[in-house]
Amino acid sequence: MFRELQTGEDAGIRIQAAGLSDRGLKRGHNEDSLSVVPDIGLYIVADGMGGHNAGEVASRQAIESIVEFVRTSTASDVTWPFPAEPGLSELENTLVSGIKVANRDVCNLSLEHAEYSGMGTTLVALLIDPGTNRLAIAHVGDSRCYLLREGEIEQLTLDHSWVSEQLQKKIITAEEAKNHRWKNVITRALGNKLDVEVDVQSRALRTGDTYLLCSDGLSGMVDDAAMRAILLKHPDLETAVRELIQAANANGGLDNISVILVRFLGVEDSRDRENETRA
Repeated sequence: MFRELQTGEDAGIRIQAAGLSDRGLKRGHNEDSLSVVPDIGLYIVADGMGGHNAGEVASRQAIESIVEFVRTSTASDVTWPFPAEPGLSELENTLVSGIKVANRDVCNLSLEHAEYSGMGTTLVALLIDPGTNRLAIAHVGDSRCYLLREGEIEQLTLDHSWVSEQLQKKIITAEEAKNHRWKNVITRALGNKLDVEVDVQSRALRTGDTYLLCSDGLSGMVDDAAMRAILLKHPDLETAVRELIQAANANGGLDNISVILVRFLGVEDSRDRENETRA
C-alpha cells in the first residue's frame, strides 16, 4: 500500500508525504495500518496486536476513528465527548481527543466480538494546523516519530515500554536494552482499558523539516544513524520510504514495517496562487 500526496492549494502551506506498509519477512500477515490524509493534515501509523488477525482490526479501527473525529470536529466541540485538557492547545486537544475516541472504539469492538478479545494497537499521529503553521505529535506505545532537520535526526517520542522506562531510570544501559528479553513489552496501548494516557507535543513548522512516523518494525531493525543516512541519500520521499523498508527487511524483517514521511516545503505565497488562478 503506497501513497504519495500533497496538500491542496487552499492550505497555504506546501507539504509532501509518502507512506508504505510492508508485512516483513517473518510475519504471516500485516497487522499494521497507516493513513495519509493531506486535506486535513493528518498522518497516522498504527501497529496492531492480537491473535487471529485481531491486531489488524484494532489498528484499522483506531485510524478510522481518528480520521473521522478530526474531520468532523469543530472549534465548539473539539474535545467532545472528553473535557479539554488544561495547558494543551486546541490542536493538541483535537489530536488527543481523537486518540481517546479511537481507544474507546477499539475497546468496545473487543467487548462486542469474542474473537477480538485482547486486541490492541500502538499508534503515532501527526496533525498539521495551516492556520497557525504548527503541528502536533501524539503517541501511545512504541510507534515513533523522528525529525530530520538540517542533516541531523532526532527521536521526538519516548516509547511506552518496559525497557524504555528502565532506561529512563538508568536501571539498564542502552546496550543492554538492545537485546533485552523484555524489549517488546509495551506498557501503554489502545484497547487495553477505556482510559488511555496520550503523550502529545507541538512544534512550529519549519521549511525543510522531514518527519518520520514508523512502527517498531522499522525502529527495531534500523538504527537512527542508518535512517539518517537513507533520508540524506534519497531526498525523494517515495524512494526514501522504500529504502527504509528494504533496510529493515535486510536486517531480518522480524516484524511488520510501516513508514510515513512528511516534509514541510514552506508557506505558499498568496501572490503565487493568484498568478496560477489567472494563468
